[in-house]
Amino acid sequence: DIKLKKLTTRHLQKLYKELLESGRIHIGKNQNKGLSTTTVHSVHLMLHCALDRAVKERLIPYNPCENCRIPPKDKKEMTILPPEKIGRYLQEAEKYGVLPMFYLELSSGLRRGELLALQWEDLNVKERILTVNKQVTRMEGELDVTEPKTKNSVRRVALSQQAVDLLVREHEQHPDSPILFPSPRTGGYWSPDAVSRINRKLLKSAGIEEHVRFHDLRHTFATMAISSGVDVKTLSSMLGHFSVGFTLDTYTHITNDMQRGAAEKIGGFMESVTAANTPEPPDPPEQNQCKVIPFEKVG
Repeated sequence: DIKLKKLTTRHLQKLYKELLESGRIHIGKNQNKGLSTTTVHSVHLMLHCALDRAVKERLIPYNPCENCRIPPKDKKEMTILPPEKIGRYLQEAEKYGVLPMFYLELSSGLRRGELLALQWEDLNVKERILTVNKQVTRMEGELDVTEPKTKNSVRRVALSQQAVDLLVREHEQHPDSPILFPSPRTGGYWSPDAVSRINRKLLKSAGIEEHVRFHDLRHTFATMAISSGVDVKTLSSMLGHFSVGFTLDTYTHITNDMQRGAAEKIGGFMESVTAANTPEPPDPPEQNQCKVIPFEKVG
């Protein structure tokens, strides 16, 4: 009901407050009425972008989003699949007949929709390169294949030889299907919800008590990559992030540990260099070695 030219920072501030307190339309079990700070941030970014365009087209003199105070994002503790339990988890995936899919997820960090949308033609077996250019989503109850949400999501991901061998073996099970991971029930694309349910079954069968969502397998890959020495710029490209800064911010807990480790290594190096270049103190003079000269001979 507010004219664009009359929209003020105060209006937007009131909107954000209402969204935080009672913005949720469909309230599920154990959910409160308010939206998360992350969702409110997304609303703010969308409005900021739209109103920036309005300023450029001279519809308004300034962007009222500029001076808005928005609440900081909630920093949720990241959960990953414990490295020592990955082997057990993949053994259960093999028993369930989904080893190639879950192995690829843990070795590439694809988003769930990107993983399910893969086709056989997206894999270059010789070069071991996987092209990611689409995603499976559920729209109004129906599965739909769409373009990724950002241009950075369209990317090429290098794979290990073991991952490629598993994918080739998977394709041999259904050579006439263009889909890399066709649903055994429908022959079409897997439902994202169904894959998440399988993940929960695998965790239970493997005796893994940690609450690990399917999306946390992506975090598990990123954590293992950083811990193994993969540089953040390369990792950011593999994950399809829009910037290296976003990757650093997302995995601060890992990069902080790496920086502390680097600081200790540098400290040890500096200590060794300093010790090597410190001159040894001269030997103390021997006692009772002074020569006494008779007084009459002086001069």
